[in-house]
Parts: sequence; structure tokens; C-alpha cells
Amino acid sequence: MTRAWSSEEVREIVADYFEMLRLELAGEEFNKAARLRVVASRLKNRSRGSIEYKRQNISAALIQLRRPWVSGYKPAWNYQGILLDAIAEHLEGTPEVVRAMERDADRDVPPVDVRDILSGLNEPPMHRRGGPFDEGTIADPETGGRPMKRIDSADFLAREARNRTLGLAGEGFVIEYEKARLASAHKERLAERIEHVSLEQGDGAGFDIRSFETNGADRFIEVKTTGYGKETPFFVTANELGFSRRRSEQYELYRVFLLRIKRKPGLFTLHGAIEDSCTDLRPTHYVVRV
Repeated sequence: MTRAWSSEEVREIVADYFEMLRLELAGEEFNKAARLRVVASRLKNRSRGSIEYKRQNISAALIQLRRPWVSGYKPAWNYQGILLDAIAEHLEGTPEVVRAMERDADRDVPPVDVRDILSGLNEPPMHRRGGPFDEGTIADPETGGRPMKRIDSADFLAREARNRTLGLAGEGFVIEYEKARLASAHKERLAERIEHVSLEQGDGAGFDIRSFETNGADRFIEVKTTGYGKETPFFVTANELGFSRRRSEQYELYRVFLLRIKRKPGLFTLHGAIEDSCTDLRPTHYVVRV
């Protein structure tokens, strides 16, 4: 039977994780393997595999807390409540980390690398039970799990989603991807007709880009962009959701991820109505009247 992690062990690994996160947000390189060796030398009763898995647990907890996370550690959702307490304690004691998160959510986006852009296409993340809001996982009170200690009211994922320069950079990246996709099929004339609808007409259309299939049929594209990993949740509006239902045969959601300093972005696509491929669709805001 695996021995439970102590508070001291968890604090040790949380501190190291946040140092990696600080470096990643600053665009600085770090060696995960070297850091793992150092942490393993301090946690002598823990295997390197268990330490790596705990790092993945921290990623999951930070996503649930709507915070940035180290993109190299894919979230593992089955974690102990003691981890949330250690994260809260660390953030309360290191305000410079919170300021780094704020700067990252609001930062201007550097030029995007579009070389060999078609190779950036990835498979969507697989949904696994034990995700951010599945029943039985550690969650906030409204989702039925263990109540989380509230660190503050900030939602850094929502803050990042409001970053207009990030959104425009992601849309520009998708336009270049679509041009390359059509050009590779010898459909340059169709590529020339691609429209940046959100920029030219505003956000009310329910999609961002009008592109084309190789047979000339319309392809309506909604772009969601993040600087973090592809498992990061995203936000959709009622208008976007409704449009995806009405035009499901022609609708594609493009998720651009890792759009950040010194990283080559990736993307995956989801075809059809949003609710057919996504989970956890629930309102986050309500209009109320006294």
C-alpha cells in the first residue's frame, strides 16, 4: 500500500512546481529532469515516477483553480485535498507568483511562428472521468465535491480569454493555417477568399473566420486561444453555442494552445455542434433583476 504524502513532502514539491511555472511564464528555459533529480534527493522515500505524477496532480489542481499551469505536465485529476491547501499556502506566501500570473494573462503576444504550420495539428485531448468537474473529484461546492479553500476570486483563465491581443494572434495563426491547408490541396483561389469575420464585422456572427472546404463549401471557424496546454478549459458564448448547433455540418472549433513566448503553437479541431464534442457546458454568469 502506498504511503500517503505528508504535508512537508507536498509543500516541497509544490514549491518546486511553482518555480518551474515562474520560469515558464517568463519564457525562461529549465531542465525538468535535473529538477526532478534534485527533488528526488530531498524526498528519499518517493520514486521519481510518483514525484512526476504528483506534478501532474498539481497541474490538475491549478486548472481547477483557473490558474496557469506548467504545460509539460499533463493534468492527472485524482489528487488529495491536501494538495489544494499546499497550493493556497504557497500562493499566499509568494505574491510575486500571482503577479507573474497576472502579467502573463495580460501580456502582448509575440510574433507567431508559422513555419511548417500544418505540422501543428494535434489530436484533441481525450476526456477521462476524473476531470475538473466530474462527480466524485475534488471540486468547489457547486459541483458536489470537496469544498476548495478559496485563494481569491481571480479567474486567470477567464482573464487570459479576455486578452484581445492573444485572441487576435490565435485567429491570425488559424488564418495562416487555413491558407496553408487549402494551398496544399492546390486551392489557392479559395485561400485568397478567407474572411476574418470577427475583425471585419465584430463578434456577433457566432464565428471568427469563414474558410472553405476543398470543394468550395463554407467552413465556419470559431477560434479559442490559450498560452497554456491543450487540456486548458475554454469559454464559449450562448451565441457561439447556438451558431454551432444551427450550422453544425459546416462548423469547426479550432483550439490554439501554447501560443506564448519561445513556443511553437499547436492546434486541434472539433467538428460540429460544440456540445457534441465538449463536456461541462454550464453557465458561469447570470442576468438577474431585483
